[in-house]
Amino acid sequence: MKIKYFEDTDTLHIKFNDEAISVSINLDENMQIDLDGEGSVCKITLENASQRTDISEFAFEKIAD
Repeated sequence: MKIKYFEDTDTLHIKFNDEAISVSINLDENMQIDLDGEGSVCKITLENASQRTDISEFAFEKIAD
């Protein structure tokens, strides 16, 4: 998984895997979800991210089993 934030365009890009994209769904003018051939989410792109999320408070936590 890779998460990138492009401050110059205020775009948040979350990539879950490297599978080929079969379909892209625009949920609204600022959010796109890309799916592979099996319908699994591969990528999420969010435009105007700072207006829709608290990008400055990003945190990652991995919980062990």
